[in-house]
Amino acid sequence: MAEDGEEKLLATVQHIVQTLGSSDTMTEDILNVFSNYDGRLSLDKLYAAQAAAVAATDGGGGGGGEHSMPASPTLPPPPAAAMSGASGRPPPVTSMERTVRTLDRQISQFVAMEGLIWADSADADAFLEAVDDLTGTVQELDAAGTNRVLLDRADELLSRCMSRLEDEFRALIERPDDAAPVALGGFGSDGSDEEEDYGGGDGYGDEPIPIAKPVTDYDVLIDALSPGSIANVHQIARRMVDAGFGRECAEAYAAARRGFVDESVARLCVRPLTAEEVHGSSWEELEFDIARWIPAFNMVFRILIPSERRLCDRVFDGLAPFGDLAFVAAVRTQALQLISFGDAISSSSRAPERLFRVVDMYEAVRDLLPDLDPVFSDPYSAALRAEVTAVCNTLGSSIKGIFMELENLVRRDPARVASPGGGIHPITRYVLNYLRAACGSRQTLEEVMEGDFGAVGGSAVAADPDRPTSSLAVHIAWIMDVLHKNLDIKSKIYRDPSLACIFLMNNGRYIIQKVNDSELGVLLGDEWIKQMTNRVRRWSVDYQRSTWGKVTTVLHTGGPGVGALPAKAMMQKLRMFNTYFQEIYEVQSEWVIADDQLREDVTAAVEDAVMPVYTAFIHRLKSSPETRRDLYIKYTPEDVNAHILHLFEGAAK
Repeated sequence: MAEDGEEKLLATVQHIVQTLGSSDTMTEDILNVFSNYDGRLSLDKLYAAQAAAVAATDGGGGGGGEHSMPASPTLPPPPAAAMSGASGRPPPVTSMERTVRTLDRQISQFVAMEGLIWADSADADAFLEAVDDLTGTVQELDAAGTNRVLLDRADELLSRCMSRLEDEFRALIERPDDAAPVALGGFGSDGSDEEEDYGGGDGYGDEPIPIAKPVTDYDVLIDALSPGSIANVHQIARRMVDAGFGRECAEAYAAARRGFVDESVARLCVRPLTAEEVHGSSWEELEFDIARWIPAFNMVFRILIPSERRLCDRVFDGLAPFGDLAFVAAVRTQALQLISFGDAISSSSRAPERLFRVVDMYEAVRDLLPDLDPVFSDPYSAALRAEVTAVCNTLGSSIKGIFMELENLVRRDPARVASPGGGIHPITRYVLNYLRAACGSRQTLEEVMEGDFGAVGGSAVAADPDRPTSSLAVHIAWIMDVLHKNLDIKSKIYRDPSLACIFLMNNGRYIIQKVNDSELGVLLGDEWIKQMTNRVRRWSVDYQRSTWGKVTTVLHTGGPGVGALPAKAMMQKLRMFNTYFQEIYEVQSEWVIADDQLREDVTAAVEDAVMPVYTAFIHRLKSSPETRRDLYIKYTPEDVNAHILHLFEGAAK
């Protein structure tokens, strides 16, 4: 009776399976329910009864009591290899098959969920446990290599599982608040949300993107995810890597973080410019862009990228090299955009006025380089580190090129229009003020020039042993020599040799003053200043000879006694002196000597040359009885001296 009852129970189960088992998975679920409900309904007995029913139907034995029925076509057939044997009964389902079916049922429920699995920590734990079991099962099946059909089924299930994990992974990074809390923590080391300083949030609604606040201290890192969120995504990352989906995980991470990085850089208000746009922009526009680029460059490479590096290292802790891949993919685009702007600036026009902004850019990149070593230490980010080094070198080359262009500018400055009154030429003011300003970045310029500037202007420059010999000093001395030659050419424009001497004295004196009052004096050295002073003194002597030589010659009388000039000849000489002196005064009182000390020195030299001779000449005329009656003196010695003191006042007169 017990056996008859058991047979009826098995037949009833078969009928239910035939009626409700519309798929392999559902059939398996029904059989599992019955096997767990009644000990007499083990899976082995259920499959054996099903196989017997199939055999009876195929053999035409008909059979039939009220409980006999054809086998359910939806039951999964037993493996063909297991159908041998005298009885022809299928072997029991293996435990591995049962495991795969059970995991399929469990995981399918999670994969089909509409909401975030990690919204419920219990669901997340259960899903991860199922993932671990499935990964282990796949590895066992792959190692065994005996059931390819089951392995393919497990692999397909694993792919579905990884796809859902990837979706969860991205969602947890992009919307960490949607997950159930795992651990306490917040933004920043002090628990405050420091992220607002440079970006964060979705930022894609109708609200305008806020502009970043000025930052002066770059020694800070930003935690974009809380410790609990990092723990969640790390759990997912570890499962994906263990399952052989590490690259997909890295790509998902990069895609999730890239939007945050892009928005953070956008808040720094840096225009994304191509090289063509940079080359086509005016310098005024580029100066504005550079003023924004420098703090943005520091923000990105000193705060944003190191923060991304730390976050990535924590998410992929122990999962190298996928963390390195994810990090580079997340930050590379924006980093290269900033670098490309520096490249474009360094390859654009090398007009001298660009020097100071290019130096600022160079210093920003140079000062950053040592801090990049721990951030770009892996092989995947080494190329990005090399790009930063390369832009530093190109900016340095641009600085050298700008100095060369300054030299060319001075050499090519045309000698068309003379400075009025022999005053200081604009090119002299420009070059000296330019070099004085450049010395404000002397250390940087010396660093840039030191490498390969042994040859300046295409020919070797022999360093004077008495002159400072740094590359910058040699190059500045070369520019000063080019300026001197240019001024000498310009002096030839003046038809009056005396005015040419005044022009050279004015410009030489101005150069000496500017050199003495700045670091140019340190670079050029005392010997250079001494040589320049001697030049000014020589030009002063040339002026005295060309201007006052004929005047003093006229006043020579041959002395008293034998050979002395007759009174009539002396009167003729006086008239000649009056004419010469009046002409000189009318012309040279309009000339300019800007420097008070130089004007005093020149007029004092004129006094020393003219006054003793003229005073003696007048005294002799007055003492001559032949001229006493008809003597007319247009200029007394006091008048001559007063006129001399009013020379070279130009507009001041």
